[in-house]
Amino acid sequence: EAEAVKGAAAAGEVEERSCLTASAGAELSAKLCRRQDINEGAAQPRRAAVFNPYTEFKEFSRRQIKDMERMFRLYDSGRDGYIDLMELKLMMEKLGAPQTHLGLKNMIKEVDEDFDGKLSFREFLLIFHKAAAGELEEDSGLLTLAKLSEIDVSIEGVKGAKNFFEAKAQALSSASKFEAEIKAEQDERKREEEERKHRRAAFRELKSAFTQ
Repeated sequence: EAEAVKGAAAAGEVEERSCLTASAGAELSAKLCRRQDINEGAAQPRRAAVFNPYTEFKEFSRRQIKDMERMFRLYDSGRDGYIDLMELKLMMEKLGAPQTHLGLKNMIKEVDEDFDGKLSFREFLLIFHKAAAGELEEDSGLLTLAKLSEIDVSIEGVKGAKNFFEAKAQALSSASKFEAEIKAEQDERKREEEERKHRRAAFRELKSAFTQ
């Protein structure tokens, strides 16, 4: 009976270790399975109900995201909220790195999570997310796009912190920076509005001087 109890305990330890190993590699395993399913055409499309770039891509500052949004809109010539194959073709040509038709399709496929053959703004941000995280191959067209975009995609936030307290300090610093950026944008809008008021007042004075 004692031997049976020991055997059961040993089996339990083995099972626990395997569960921990499985847990530790769960995220990587899920990513690999997802990529395999995509390559085999068996994956289900992912559709986010609500997309907020500032909460989903926390590693980027508001200014970085706004720069990416500005670039996205620049090349979304159809104004439909997507960059399709031809628009991506034009983008890469403008960036000085033209791609073949197959190369363009592969670029889209690498981040096309809903399999519609075009890039939504979220999928466009994924390009810079993957580039910043070092998840793109050196010969990837997406990495070329990110490097030539003139958008700084250096990682910000709490990654690489040595301990919990350092991570917490970085998180607080990141939150303060986020608030500071919002305030700076508000101050800039106020300044521009004041300048517009001064210009209108000066124009009225000039106009009245001519009409007298």
